[in-house]
Amino acid sequence: MSVSFVLPHENYAGYIFDLDGTLVDSMVAHYRAWRMALCEQGASGEVFRKQEFLAHGGCSAQDIVASLNARYGLVMDAEAVAARKRALYLGLIEAGCLVPIRETVDFARRMKGRVPLAIATGSAMPGALASLKSAGLEGLFELIVTPEMVERGKPFPDIFEEAARRMGVEPKSCLVFEDADPGIEAARAAGMDWVRIPPSASLMAEE
Repeated sequence: MSVSFVLPHENYAGYIFDLDGTLVDSMVAHYRAWRMALCEQGASGEVFRKQEFLAHGGCSAQDIVASLNARYGLVMDAEAVAARKRALYLGLIEAGCLVPIRETVDFARRMKGRVPLAIATGSAMPGALASLKSAGLEGLFELIVTPEMVERGKPFPDIFEEAARRMGVEPKSCLVFEDADPGIEAARAAGMDWVRIPPSASLMAEE
């Protein structure tokens, strides 16, 4: 997958990357896993269609289920649905089918060892590690921050603030790479600059 972006400037003390849709072209697999998991719960086929999925990009699975319950009057168990969705996702990617997003990965490789780098993702740690492995990016990032490590997920700033804290960098000196509105809202709330990564053509073609 190929994308383009322009940095606001070059003088950042640390860089924070979302994972899915930013470093790894994994959004189609996530979308399919969500649709299967929700279908198993008896949710209507109109629940969590593509635009709604995109609007929740970067949010934790539990927060997504809570949002869907509130919007559609459902009573799905957030932990159970999140676990099932994660299992389905891992099954879809176990063959090593994910592709790195070349421009963001190349930038991270150039910065590695020069300034602190971190991933701040809405995926739980098992899914994040599996995505990196499937895309051949194991070992590129030493610091991965996931929703289990903070009180509130995106669009709240907690996950980016925690990444900055662990990197030892002031939030105002960080640049965030993100593909979804909740993550960009979180970056703004954390006082960080951000770069938007456009959605992949494969996801936009998905029904």
